[in-house]
Amino acid sequence: MKTELSLAAVCLSSFLAAGVLAAVSEEEASRLGKELTPVGAEMAGNADGSIPPWSPDGIPVPSNFVAGSDDYVNPFADEKPLYTIDESNWKEYAEFLTVGTQALFEKYGADGFKVHVYPTHRGTIRPDWYYANSQKNATTATLVEDGQKIEGNLPGVPFPIPQSGLEVLWNHMIRYQEDSKLNYDVYYVANNGKPVLATRGSSAQIFPMFKNPDEAVGDKVWGKLRINYDEPARRAGEILLVHEPAADYSEGKGRKAWQYLVGQRRVRLAPAVSFDTPNPGVAGTSTYDDAYVYNGSPERFTWTLVGKKEMILPASNYDMVFQDKVEDLLGEKFLNPEKIRWEKRRVWVVDSNLKEGKRHIYGRRTFYFDEDNWTAISGEMYDGRGDLWRVQYAYVVNLYDRKTEFSLAYGSYDITQDIYNLSGKPVPGTYTNNIELPEKYFSSDGMARGGVR
Repeated sequence: MKTELSLAAVCLSSFLAAGVLAAVSEEEASRLGKELTPVGAEMAGNADGSIPPWSPDGIPVPSNFVAGSDDYVNPFADEKPLYTIDESNWKEYAEFLTVGTQALFEKYGADGFKVHVYPTHRGTIRPDWYYANSQKNATTATLVEDGQKIEGNLPGVPFPIPQSGLEVLWNHMIRYQEDSKLNYDVYYVANNGKPVLATRGSSAQIFPMFKNPDEAVGDKVWGKLRINYDEPARRAGEILLVHEPAADYSEGKGRKAWQYLVGQRRVRLAPAVSFDTPNPGVAGTSTYDDAYVYNGSPERFTWTLVGKKEMILPASNYDMVFQDKVEDLLGEKFLNPEKIRWEKRRVWVVDSNLKEGKRHIYGRRTFYFDEDNWTAISGEMYDGRGDLWRVQYAYVVNLYDRKTEFSLAYGSYDITQDIYNLSGKPVPGTYTNNIELPEKYFSSDGMARGGVR
């Protein structure tokens, strides 16, 4: 069986002389809600049935879920793996494994790295206004400023029928999420197999872009993130605040970030919280723009849409994200395979290369974006010589009582140094959605008032 590579939407010749990528036609947009889901995924399953049709009813709410709670129990707890991929058979499945996953088998297969593949579930749903806006965006949203800015879009998927790698990337960068907060512990595991606590803290995130669905995105902020650090001791009391734009990374625009430093007892702008600056939140084992697999301005890379593929990737990891303690997930060389669920998914594959004259520690990056939720599920980072360096995964969950689905934990492997980290995973019982925090909490003044004196 061969992997289907759909290039129907891969048309890179539609860049106009002015650098604007034209929106699709009304006829093309009419496919949304018919053979395509309202956000642009293929409604139908695949040929052999290993990927089912999209379910417009979402994921069934399990009977043991307490309505109104944020304790998301596994709706598929009774399912068993369809098959397991390990050192003995991984090459038989290579066409469905990302380059990064293949590299992990090459490196750690003899040490017990394996992949348990479960039935695929497709129940990503969104509010009706989000569907309507995505339909409009298909014919009105365009990229300008060399792809650094979107014009003509409403809160929704800006490019539900993407025609370039940049459009797919933008779909991920301003993907749908709901306000939430959580406590988390970040560990990295060094090459001696010992876990080290890199960060203990709490985070809160809100998404202003989606508050007024009928208003054009314009200069709105997509997300505001505040992190309060408790450990290690040298960082206790620090605060990080990031405002991420919804549509504009052009010159003079883009991310705004602030830090509250205890030693200085003041808030300062933090322009270095971007690109390839080592992220102290993971003890420097990943970069700031590795967070969420990818985030931030796309300006330093060229982006090429490879096409759509069927790939085996992490999915529906309810137990791992909400129930398991982070310490129980950490193996000596990789995350405990018995704790991770994988499914066959259809993903958009986007490759990128560092632009001439631009600086970044990565020379090339490849990403895999789930067609149903536009989330980057995995990424591969190459050094300047073209050698594979780091491999990343996002662990996505569908909040089945709400019309939302997003990643809440991330694993990153440095295969050159035998180091990996796990970040973002909520401490069990601390995740809360639909939060209400005052706007000033996400302001630089609010940081100053909340800082340790």
